[in-house]
Amino acid sequence: MKIYQWLKQTIKIFSNFEYPRFEAEILLSHVLKRSRSWIIVFDQIELNKFNQKILKNFVDRRSKGEPMAYILGKKDFWSLSLKVSPDTLIPRPDTEILIEKVLSKIDSDQTHILDLGTGCGAIALALASVCSSFQIEAVDNSHKAIKIAKTNALELSLNNVVFFYSDWFSHIDKKFNIIVSNPPYISLKEMKIFKKNLAFEPVNALLSKNNGLKDIELIIKKSKNYLFCKGWLFIEHGWKQKLQVQYLFKKYNFFSIQSYKDYGGNDRVTIGQKK
Repeated sequence: MKIYQWLKQTIKIFSNFEYPRFEAEILLSHVLKRSRSWIIVFDQIELNKFNQKILKNFVDRRSKGEPMAYILGKKDFWSLSLKVSPDTLIPRPDTEILIEKVLSKIDSDQTHILDLGTGCGAIALALASVCSSFQIEAVDNSHKAIKIAKTNALELSLNNVVFFYSDWFSHIDKKFNIIVSNPPYISLKEMKIFKKNLAFEPVNALLSKNNGLKDIELIIKKSKNYLFCKGWLFIEHGWKQKLQVQYLFKKYNFFSIQSYKDYGGNDRVTIGQKK
């Protein structure tokens, strides 16, 4: 089978996706280790049996709804290419607003940052890549996620971030200038609605009790014990949770509370400062 024939066949299979040609070309590019422009120019080239077998497996997985990031084993975030797996949440572009807001509040290179629920390390590594003087600690309650985060740090040669196991603050024993977190914030009701879209991602990184607010409240409540005076807490949350999250910041005596929209115009991040 030639490249153009495989593309035609796969585009038909992917016809229910928003960008069937793009997705087909991405898979082909990954397997052949060639650029998409090369594929377009040399579409008369014959695919060998080995590559056809790999591609068939990828197409079957994608057609069942498995996210492209898990099939490719990687996801781009903040100019970084990060290894991901079903043990980690797939980094979303909207989380980059969290990085921007953290950077807007940093006033010293010698800043100590804690990333709670790091997953593949996206937030911690993005911040680490901006300034080598930032001292970053990043934790997760999944040993498998921590292993992937450490691999990403190694491959990116980022040495100013340390990854280790902690169930939120269970293994934290110092204070920070900044605490940042993208915790689970989807409610059980929302989980049922989005089940098809989120079926392949780790439930414990998505689902939170109390209408999606249990983990957010725990982090806000306990952060005060781990922040220096006037230190900042940054929380990513659901687009309908802004007012509840702002209330929780006020409840636990934070000030300078502000919320920000993501790139899609949805309320996504709320921050507060410790008194």
